[in-house]
Amino acid sequence: MTTTTPTTSTPSITTTLGAGSGIDIKALVDQLVTAQYQNKNDALTSKNDALTAQISAASQIKSAVTAFDSALKALIKDGSLQTQPNSSNTGVVKASAIIGKTIGQLSGTVEVRQLAQAQVASAAAVADKSAAIGTGKLTLTFGTTTVADGAMTGFTAGSGTPIEIDVTSANSSLQGIADAINAKKAGVTASILTDADGSRLVLKGATGAAQAFTLTVTEDVEAPGLSALDIGVGAAGTTIGTAAQDAIVAVDGVAVKRTGNSIDDLIPGVKLDLVSAAPGTKILLGTVAPTDSLRQAVGDFVDAYNQLYSMLKTATDPVNGPLKGDTAAKALMRSMSQLTARDMNTAAPAGEPRTLAALGVQTNRDGSLTLDSATLTKTLAGHPAAVEAMFADGAGVSAALAQIASDASSTTFGLGASEDRYEKAQAQVAEDQQDAITAAEDTRTRMTRQFASMDAIVASYKSTQTFLQQQIDSWNASSN
Repeated sequence: MTTTTPTTSTPSITTTLGAGSGIDIKALVDQLVTAQYQNKNDALTSKNDALTAQISAASQIKSAVTAFDSALKALIKDGSLQTQPNSSNTGVVKASAIIGKTIGQLSGTVEVRQLAQAQVASAAAVADKSAAIGTGKLTLTFGTTTVADGAMTGFTAGSGTPIEIDVTSANSSLQGIADAINAKKAGVTASILTDADGSRLVLKGATGAAQAFTLTVTEDVEAPGLSALDIGVGAAGTTIGTAAQDAIVAVDGVAVKRTGNSIDDLIPGVKLDLVSAAPGTKILLGTVAPTDSLRQAVGDFVDAYNQLYSMLKTATDPVNGPLKGDTAAKALMRSMSQLTARDMNTAAPAGEPRTLAALGVQTNRDGSLTLDSATLTKTLAGHPAAVEAMFADGAGVSAALAQIASDASSTTFGLGASEDRYEKAQAQVAEDQQDAITAAEDTRTRMTRQFASMDAIVASYKSTQTFLQQQIDSWNASSN
């Protein structure tokens, strides 16, 4: 007969705690630990939440100031707030303002007598652009030339050093030679034009009379054929499609030459883009004041300012503001509140507007701004140049706002520094929270051991009590 021994499981510490006393020691310890550390944990949580709000507010305001500054800079740099030159015939010449330059009052005439051109030369067609042509050396020389009926009739080399291009068996095809020329980046671009007659090498230089070029050939005796690409006086097989020449422009009757068709050094603050030659046709140049753009810019400035100022007021509210004690935020608010009275045009003569307030930008009691449109319209009509100067690139309002944005982002004294300080404080709170967790667990372990020891003693007392009770009961039974 097989006897089966019952399986008994060893009770865990948590299930045996309180077995002697009958008290739920685990629950008791949890309650005692929670009570001991609750206030500290609540304080740390509250402090962490406050720091999170401070970091968020500082970051948002700093970003808003930077965005305000960037938006104004972009508006100014696109030239829309600057007096623009205009041309009476944009099909001949276009006029545009040079950003950052002053145009002033512009009136005059421009006559485009000749456009600048680049020399374009093409070689005779070959059947296969991948086939070897020959080997040797190509020499590219720049200078001035005369051209008649597609042929170079004269050439005077310039002072520059000629460019040499080696042609070997590895690059002796038309494509290989074009690639070798382009690799020199010498100012001549090589391409291959393919049509029904075959493929031909086309070379194009830069604009300007002095950018004409020749391409002379030194052939290897063992692999001749490169001479078919020769470009120069008397060269056979190549054609000068376009001759190199300067642009000729007459400004108020005075003729000048330039190497390109985009000219920015004839009229102060103005870039001329030559579109077509029209000898004898005088194009009138004038200016257009950016009145509407400036009016829109001032209005947009007021709106953007009010949005940012509202964020600052909320963040620095003395009762609930997360940045109510932040010196950088308060300094930013002071700087912004001083903008309307700040001199934005120190070079302006007496009587000219120099402040935003003079443009009709008024400060309300709550610190926000409003715009008196009638004052702005009157000022724009009477002093357009002064208003424009206040919104010049890198000066006036732009410079003032850029300084405010820079100060706000400073990691030494601005909101950048505040953000760093709050983040370090939050990191310390995280350490304190971890320390509190560790301390609570240590306390939990210590209490559990103490109560377990007490419970064991109680259990021992109960065991003794049970034994004595049994003895007494036994004695009483014997006496009867």
